Amino acid sequence: MVNPTSTGTVEFDPGAGKPCQTWYQVYGDLKSGKTPVIAIHGGPGSTHHYILSMADLFAIHEIPIVFYDQLGNGNSTHLPEKTGDAGSFWTEQLFLDELDNLLRHLGIQDNYSLLGQSWGGMLASRHASKRPKGLQRLIISDSPANMQMFMKAAYEELIPKLPPDVRDALLKHEKAGTTDSKEYQDAMNVFYKRHLCRLDPWPAELLQSFEWMEKDHTVYLTMNGPSEFFITGSLKDWSMLEDAGQIAVPTLLLNGAYDEAADSSVMPFFKAIPKVKWFTFAESSHTPHWEEREKYMRLAADFLTS
Repeated sequence: MVNPTSTGTVEFDPGAGKPCQTWYQVYGDLKSGKTPVIAIHGGPGSTHHYILSMADLFAIHEIPIVFYDQLGNGNSTHLPEKTGDAGSFWTEQLFLDELDNLLRHLGIQDNYSLLGQSWGGMLASRHASKRPKGLQRLIISDSPANMQMFMKAAYEELIPKLPPDVRDALLKHEKAGTTDSKEYQDAMNVFYKRHLCRLDPWPAELLQSFEWMEKDHTVYLTMNGPSEFFITGSLKDWSMLEDAGQIAVPTLLLNGAYDEAADSSVMPFFKAIPKVKWFTFAESSHTPHWEEREKYMRLAADFLTS
């Protein structure tokens, strides 16, 4: 892995009652004349580590790239005292404001592209729908256009294909409210190895993000829920169905053939966005940036520079 060019923090005031900072890392020269790309991680409440393979965009394709940890985890300010505060604090708007704040701090708000993965793609799509003047291109990777459709795909398309004992364990504990039990966690991992990352072993960087979320699951539990598919948090009614048609920039949709972001939940983006292409990685699930890394970076780089 190539070394970062610079690392820093930017002050961000979300009204948390204490000073907050967003941590970021830059690969390449943001003033080189090449449009830089901001990589936005998922979760919500994960960290940048699991998308670090995207540094290949700079190392191999010479595209400057910025990673950052969203407020609440990783190297950015942690706010465990805000657990459960979905209504007034942990909102989509908070993370839109944080992204705008970072763009201004880096001085690239007039010329940038976005590559959002999972929740990061959901956030990037909303940002793009507001038609910011500096946004050039958008990659929405492994992201549903609507969370109800995402859950419908999980429970009607993916979970029914799991071994019966695994499927039964998931449904039993979700119904009983015992999702912190070992049996549920083990069953959840079977789902993850099929639909989150099919590599064995998992990349160290992916494990690193999971370790961060294990240490502080404030944002994930509040906005998402106990697992990738059992959405009980504030995102359960999240949708871009109304706004996807407002995205004016050229957009690339990416997902995997085994992705928890199934085709049925990505399709509304494809139907609504005027300038859009869609590629599905045949051997991948939710992390094609690891599972088919070389092909992923080539496609992303070709799109970002075309």
